[in-house]
Amino acid sequence: MSIEVANESGVEVDEIALQRLATFALDQMHVHPEAELAIVLVDEAAMEQLHVQWMDEPGPTDVLSFPMDELRPGTEDDPTPAGLLGDIVVCPQVAVSQAATAGHTPLDEMLLLTCHGILHLLGFDHAEPDDEREMFGLQREILAAFAAADETR
Repeated sequence: MSIEVANESGVEVDEIALQRLATFALDQMHVHPEAELAIVLVDEAAMEQLHVQWMDEPGPTDVLSFPMDELRPGTEDDPTPAGLLGDIVVCPQVAVSQAATAGHTPLDEMLLLTCHGILHLLGFDHAEPDDEREMFGLQREILAAFAAADETR
């Protein structure tokens, strides 16, 4: 799995933890081991610019996903083909604020946002209530399994 993390945010982030989560999540979704993913951490100004440009919404947001090859989840017997999964852009400053509101650590928030972004890259959405239940349920499952597996390392 090729997972590149680029921190352009000016905030210290545990990039290795984001990489471990991304690898774990992609394995859980049976994405081909040769798939490529980029995670870019940007400051609020850069995120606001992307948010306005791509979503036509003001202000910085927490995470944006930019799919490339429109890969979808695979199965154990039929994994996703190799390809470019796409880019996830996360704003650590927004994540820190959201973490304080949610009552967990900034790293936990960035792990959640990374998982959320990966699910978007794999075609999941939360515009409709049924889709939201599916996506957020899967997100909770992946994060819980990762937390349990990561503690054993």
